[in-house]
Amino acid sequence: MATSTTTTIMAKLRTDLGSHAARKSRRQGQLPAVIYGHKIEPIHILVKQEDVWSLIRRGERVVDVCVDNRPPEKCFVRDVQWDAFGKQVLHVDFVRIRTDERVRTTVPIHIRGTPVGLQAGGVLQQPLHSLEVECLAVNVPEAIRVNVADLQLGQAIHVRDLKLPEGVIPLVDPEAVVVQVAAPKAEVTPTEVTPGPTEPEVIGRRPAKEEEEAE
Repeated sequence: MATSTTTTIMAKLRTDLGSHAARKSRRQGQLPAVIYGHKIEPIHILVKQEDVWSLIRRGERVVDVCVDNRPPEKCFVRDVQWDAFGKQVLHVDFVRIRTDERVRTTVPIHIRGTPVGLQAGGVLQQPLHSLEVECLAVNVPEAIRVNVADLQLGQAIHVRDLKLPEGVIPLVDPEAVVVQVAAPKAEVTPTEVTPGPTEPEVIGRRPAKEEEEAE
């Protein structure tokens, strides 16, 4: 059986910590990151921005990180921190793993196709945009793809209906709706109410009850 090749990225120890040093590193094309896990002391590193973007584009979650020419450590991309606009990567968390280790992570859900129910006036709704799963760290799917082309008006695809890769177990309610074609909401016509005569408000005037009590 052919085995998949894990990408190796080179890193160097990060000696200058703090936000100022991090901003300087980013301007130089380096991203601050950390490797932790397995009860081993965390190490702060710098990795090339282009390497991180390459991982993101390919959806890779398992990598070999080689720090200062040391033996590579197999790691799982636990978290990628973005700026407020979601355009720039600020920091990456790598967690040490074994090839036989199971992890819990969140995988994006991508829908494909145009539901036939839209032709009947339906509205496509996607309550779930990602799915929390458990699987081998080396088998984390890049995304879960859902074909919605056959969905009729009033039909839905639930978590239990998803075709997941072997060994991938969902960690949410199997009855949760992933995507559905719902009937459009009926427009409510507001009822006209004819306003009756109102007594003008006198600024500083006390309510009648208060006037009686004050007397």
